[in-house]
Amino acid sequence: MRRSKYSRPDFLTQGEDRPRLTTSAMIASIAGPDQPTRPAPFGHALAALAQTDDRIVGMSADLAKYTDLHVFRSAHPDRFYQMGMAEQLLMMAAAGMAREGFQPWVTTYAVFASRRAYDFICLAIAEEMLDVKIVCALPGLTTGYGPSHQATEDLAMFRGMPNLTIIDPCDALEIEQAVPAIAAHKGPVYMRLLRGNVPLVLDEYGYTFELGKAKLLRGGRDTLVISTGLMTMRALEAAKALQKDGVDVAVLHVPTIKPLDEQAILAECRKQNRLVVVAENHTVIGGLGEAVAATLMRSDVRPAGFRQIGLPDEFLDAGALPTLHDRYGLSTNSIAASIRRWLDA
Repeated sequence: MRRSKYSRPDFLTQGEDRPRLTTSAMIASIAGPDQPTRPAPFGHALAALAQTDDRIVGMSADLAKYTDLHVFRSAHPDRFYQMGMAEQLLMMAAAGMAREGFQPWVTTYAVFASRRAYDFICLAIAEEMLDVKIVCALPGLTTGYGPSHQATEDLAMFRGMPNLTIIDPCDALEIEQAVPAIAAHKGPVYMRLLRGNVPLVLDEYGYTFELGKAKLLRGGRDTLVISTGLMTMRALEAAKALQKDGVDVAVLHVPTIKPLDEQAILAECRKQNRLVVVAENHTVIGGLGEAVAATLMRSDVRPAGFRQIGLPDEFLDAGALPTLHDRYGLSTNSIAASIRRWLDA
């Protein structure tokens, strides 16, 4: 008999050569033990921006503390609205605020925005092209609390919604830079949020976020990894590990899922005779991988091979995040191993 996916020993026992994890690892930071981080970059960036833009208001469905909006709440208490555990009401209220000339920044968990409030976002916000910014924590596999909290299909759902811009930032620096760029963009935006102590990665690459633009972070002759969100961090780590084995990996970071920077993707995929790997913290169904594949097919661009690193088309287990990232192929070691296997095939 298969053990229940909520049975504790499956997730917390790591084997004799690895430390035993505790239940706190179900909500652990994705940062490595020695990796620099910044606390609540979204909350601090929004609070700072609101000092110069009085249109900005913050709204939450009882999750301000867990979406880093509590930083904004402390700085601007008269511009913060707690709507309770009612995500549909949250989106409708944000639409009303936008119609009155405000710029609402709405936060909740990604599962609640995509599954519970989809129709309200579609008809009340996106169809009306209202200036509402929806910023959602726990995207993809960034929590170990099982399918009820794992937004593994949010990109697939929102990519089909007209008028909606979609952003999946990599690290603290990109979140900080994305906030003013999103505010300057007129129209609805959905941004996946890394919360808490967020890794700092892109500063090493002289990176500057531009809405709608992909950026090549490193070149490589053997494989091109096209990545988004936290998977860009993992792709860069895997590229460094593979370089020690003589495998040269390029990484193209795609923070804006919609509109997709097809020109940059095609330009990189036309270079050399490289394996193309798309890496995303999302199901392989309907996300960046399929968007890239369709772009290549429409333009008749044929790389040496095409592979996806992403989550399977299934409801995922609960458990400790490091264990789950290994299990589902999102860890640095898993990515490096997959690329080695594909190149050797």
